[in-house]
This record gives sequence, structure tokens and C-alpha cells, in this order.
Amino acid sequence: MAARSSSSPAQTTTTLALLLVVAAAAAAVAAEAAAVAADAARGVRQVNRRGPYLGVVVPNGFEMEPLLRSPAFSPAKKLPYLDVAGRRFRFGTIGEKKVIIVMTGLGMLNSGVTTQLLLTLFDVEGIVHFGIAGNADPDLHIGDVTVPRYWAHTGLWNWQRYGDGPEKELALESNGDYTRKYGALNFSDYGVAGGGGGNLLNGVWYQPEEVFPADGTPESRRHEFWVPVDGRYYQLAQKLEAMPLERCVNRTGTATSPATCLARAPAVARVERGCSASVFVDNAAYRQFLRSRLGVTPIDMESAAVVLVAAQQGAPFIAIRSLSDLAGGGSAESNEAGVFAALAAQNAVAVAVKFISLLS
Repeated sequence: MAARSSSSPAQTTTTLALLLVVAAAAAAVAAEAAAVAADAARGVRQVNRRGPYLGVVVPNGFEMEPLLRSPAFSPAKKLPYLDVAGRRFRFGTIGEKKVIIVMTGLGMLNSGVTTQLLLTLFDVEGIVHFGIAGNADPDLHIGDVTVPRYWAHTGLWNWQRYGDGPEKELALESNGDYTRKYGALNFSDYGVAGGGGGNLLNGVWYQPEEVFPADGTPESRRHEFWVPVDGRYYQLAQKLEAMPLERCVNRTGTATSPATCLARAPAVARVERGCSASVFVDNAAYRQFLRSRLGVTPIDMESAAVVLVAAQQGAPFIAIRSLSDLAGGGSAESNEAGVFAALAAQNAVAVAVKFISLLS
């Protein structure tokens, strides 16, 4: 007959608590392994043991390559990258700061999904996002690098039916689903001469995003249109405003391939607002509308998605966007994106690297 255990109630309680902790840890590991392949899950755990990291989120390869080639970036020797869910997460340091660099791909969906993966999988202390953008402010120029205080997603609309005017309540507005707070784009305002006035497309009202903060009540929504970047990051960015930037493409030009230079040296500018949508804006009328109605400077296709995800997850965030063209044209240099996009990308990298060094 086996001997009866003589454990005290306190020992039994302690043992049960330890078992619960072990079970919870095992469940977390199992959940992580279920979300990604087993070898990738092991890599994630290995990486996180050396965290936290600064996440560096970049829209595409042409904007990322100058950073990977930069002497400021040193890739990790043992595990330089990890591929998860179609994304490659690169590990290393920029100066003294441990970083994870990831390319999102074009548009709001790609950038939002990638940012959520980054924050879910890895021990990330903040996010720096950089790239190029169209310009809505005619007082700024190609090559200038902007750092907005607020970002908005301008691709979420309530499209009003023909015949309804601005005084007419929107469908489902009374439920709190939609609002007229942020204004409308009325297509009739953009008719051409001889068009006869009016437009069956009527107009669209800009809508805030529904956000669900990670530290809030699940399924309890909040509405956000202008989402602020991290206050400390934005204040720190003031130190970037005097840094020199490149103004020439092919500075070491030759007789057959001369250098192409901007009329003035580009500068870093902290600005109030930027906007994003999965739309490439090459239209002067819409650019002017965004500037006059919303007061934006950079117009891009990714930043607002990154900031919305980062804000919901409680991660500090900043976006740095270098201007590659005046969206839709309008000046002697405005349609030169094909010539100056690489220069704009290089300037964005230079400012991002300098900002990360300030964080260090």
C-alpha cells in the first residue's frame, strides 16, 4: 500500500500555482507556434531574449535598400533575418540601437498587417517609419523631409446619395457609425467648363477609423481621425531640423552624365499633418483639396496604417517622409519624381538614421 502524502495546504497551493504558471507559459508557446512555423517560433523566442528592439518599418525595397547599404546599419551575425508570413524581419543595430527592419509592401493593408505582426511577434519598444511621399504644400520642395505631428487615413468614406446636401444626415449617422465632422469632397465643385453643373457622384464624407486599444475593453470601439505620433519622439525630432541633406542626383557627374541638382538644399521640417490612403495621388485638384480642407503636407499610402496599429497597441511611433514631387504637378520641378525619388529616399534614410541615433 503506497504511503499517503503529508503535504501541507500551503505546499499544495504553491504547487498548484506553479503548475498554473507552467501551463500558462506552455499555452503561450503553443499559441505562438500555432501562429507561425515551429522553426520560426524558435527564432522569435531567440530574438526576443535579446530585446527590446526599435522597429523600423519601410514601405518598399527601393526605400529600404539605402538603409541596408548604410554604414550605420550592422546586421546581426548569428541570426540576420527571420521570414514569417511572407515578411522578412531583419535584425541588427543602427548605431547603438538594436533594430528590427521590415518592409511592408504597398498600401494600407500591407502596412497594417506587417506592423501588427512586428508588434505581436517581437519585443518592440517603439516604431520609426520612413519613406517618400507626395507633397501637398507648395511652400516646401522636392527632397525636403517632413515629420508630421498627426496622421489621418483619408480613404474611409461615407459616399452620400445623389440629391442629398451637407445638411442631410448620413445613413447610419444617428447610430454613431458615421459623422459629418471632418468634411466632405463634393464632386460638383470640380466640374469643368460646360459640364452643366451637378454630379451624380455627389460627394464623400471623410470618416474616422474605429480603433480598439489593446489596453481597453475588447470590442469597445473608439473613433480616431487625427492620430498623434509619440510626443517625446516628435519633440526629439526638433533636433533634426538643422541637419544637412543631399541636393544632387549623381553628384560626381561626368560630361555624358552630368549631376542633376535641386535649386536649393533640402531641409527637415516638422509639420502639423500628413495623410494616407491606398491611392496614388497624382492630381492637382485633389492635392489642393487635401491641403486646403485638411491642412496636410505629405501624402502617402502607408503611414496612417502604421500609426493606427501602433497607437492601438500602445507603441511609440513616428513617421518620416521625404517629398519626391508636388502631387499632381504645378511647378517647374513638380513632375520630377522619376528623377528625384532616389534622392528623396536617401534623404529619408539619412534623417531616420539620425533620429535613431538620438534615441540611443
